[in-house]
Amino acid sequence: MAGGAHIETGGRHYEGEVTAFVLITCFVAAMGGLLFGYDLGITGGVTSMEPFLVKFFPTVYKQMLDDSSTNQYCKFDNQLLTLFTSSLYLAALIASFFAATTTRLFGRKPSMFLGGLFFLIGALLNGFAINVEMLIIGRIFLGFGVGYCNQSVPIYLSEMAPAKIRGALNIGFQMMITLGILGSNLINYATSRHKNGWRVSLGVGAVPAILLCVGSLCLEETPNSLIERGQHVKAKTMLQKIRGTNNVDEEYQDLVDASEAASKVENPWKNITRRRYRPQLTFCSFIPFFQQLTGINVIMFYAPVLFTILGFGSDASLMSAVITGGVNVLATLVSVFCVDKFGRRILFLEGGIQMLVCQIVVGIMIGMKFGLNGQGSFNKGEADILLVFICLYVAAFAWSWGPLGWLVPSEICSLEIRAAGQAINVAVNMFFTFGIAQVFLSLLCHLKFGLFFFFAAWVLVMTIFIAFLLPETKNVPVEEMNYVWKSHWFWNKYIPDDAVPPAYNSSKAAP
Repeated sequence: MAGGAHIETGGRHYEGEVTAFVLITCFVAAMGGLLFGYDLGITGGVTSMEPFLVKFFPTVYKQMLDDSSTNQYCKFDNQLLTLFTSSLYLAALIASFFAATTTRLFGRKPSMFLGGLFFLIGALLNGFAINVEMLIIGRIFLGFGVGYCNQSVPIYLSEMAPAKIRGALNIGFQMMITLGILGSNLINYATSRHKNGWRVSLGVGAVPAILLCVGSLCLEETPNSLIERGQHVKAKTMLQKIRGTNNVDEEYQDLVDASEAASKVENPWKNITRRRYRPQLTFCSFIPFFQQLTGINVIMFYAPVLFTILGFGSDASLMSAVITGGVNVLATLVSVFCVDKFGRRILFLEGGIQMLVCQIVVGIMIGMKFGLNGQGSFNKGEADILLVFICLYVAAFAWSWGPLGWLVPSEICSLEIRAAGQAINVAVNMFFTFGIAQVFLSLLCHLKFGLFFFFAAWVLVMTIFIAFLLPETKNVPVEEMNYVWKSHWFWNKYIPDDAVPPAYNSSKAAP
C-alpha cells in the first residue's frame, strides 16, 4: 500500500483506565494554547482599529483613507505594521531552543510556568504601550511565552495521556488555541468602538497568562520527566495515579528502559540527525513547514484586515472574524472525537482536499471581482458566499492540519530525541509563521488574488506528502513508535533491527 502501513496496535497494551485525574490535568495543561490562540486572533483585529493605527501607524491610516493612491490589495502594505505582528514569532523561534533545555533538565511544569509569566509581561507592556518600541518589546515577551508553551504543552499532553485517547487529549491544546482565537475576536468586536479599546484587547491577554501560571503550579510532573531526572519512586507512584491501577510494572519498566537509552545520548540535537531518526526529523520539520503554507494565517492573523480589504466594512469585518473563529472551535471538536477512532491520515487527507477546493474558489471569486487593478467590492450576496467558502476552509484546517500539526510531531519521537524534536517542530513553525506574517500583506499587494492559488498549490503538495509518507500512529504508545516506522514501505530501511524488540523482528509485520 503506497500510503504506508496501517497499524491497529503498534506495540504493547498497558493496563489502566482513563482517570478523572488525567482528564483534569490535561485540561489545565492545554490552557497553554489559550495564549497562542488569543494572540493569533487579537492582532488582526487591533491592527484594523482606527485609534490604534492613528497612534502607532499614522502612515498606514493615511494610506488606508486615500483610496485614490492605491488599490485594495495594497491598502495595508507596511513593513512596520507587519513587524508588530511577526516579531512575536521570531522571538518564539529563539525561545523554543531555550525551552527545550528547560523542559529536559527541569521538567515540563517549569516551562509552562515560564511561558505564562513571559506572556503576562508582554500583555501588560502592550496594554500600556505609549510608543511602537514598547509595543515591539511587549511582542517579544509574548513570543517567549508562546515559544515555551508550544514546546512544553504538547509533550506534557502526549506523555500524560493513555495511548488510546492520546490524540483527543493532545488536541485539547489546539482546542484551547481555537477558543483563544474566538475569545479575542469577540473582545475585538466589543472594544472596536472605543477610543482605547485596543488597550483592552491587548491587555486582556494577561488573563489566560495568569490562568496558566496558577494552573501549572497545581499540575503534577509527567512520569517520563521524573524518570529522566532520577525520581523513580515518585515516577512510579505518579504512573499508578494517572493510570488508575497499581499494576503498572510493564509500562513503568518500558519508560525506565527508554530513559536509560536516552541518558546515553550526549547530544540529542546531533542524535536526531542520525539515519535511524530520519522519519522523526522529516516530520518534525515538514509538518510545521506545511502547516504554515496552508495559508491559514491569511485568515487568522489578518481576518478583519482581509475582510475590510474585500469590502465588508469595519464592523462587518470584525463580525466575519468572529464567525470564522466560531467555525474554528466547532470544527476542532470533529478532530477531538475522530482522531483516535479514524486515525490521523484520513483527517489530513480529507482536510487537504477540502482546503484545496476552497482556496481555488476564493481565489477565483476575488479575481473576478477585483481583477489585477484591485478596484471593486462584493455585494452582500457575494460576500456571504465568500464567507461560506472561507468558513469551509477554516473548518478543514481545524480538523486536520491545525491540531495534527501539533499532535503528530509530539507523539512520534522517542524520549532520547523528544525535546529536540519538539524544539525543531516549534522553531520551524515559528520561523515560517514569522515569515508569512511579515510578507503576507506584501504578497497580497503583488500576487493579488493569485496568492490564494499560491497557497492552494502548497496544499496539493502537502496532501501528496502525507498520502505517501505518513503511517498511521493512532493507538500506538509513544515508546513503541518504532513498530510503525519499521512496518512502513519507505521508512523501514532507515530503522535498524535493534530499534524494535527481537519478537517483532521475527514476525512478519504487514506493510
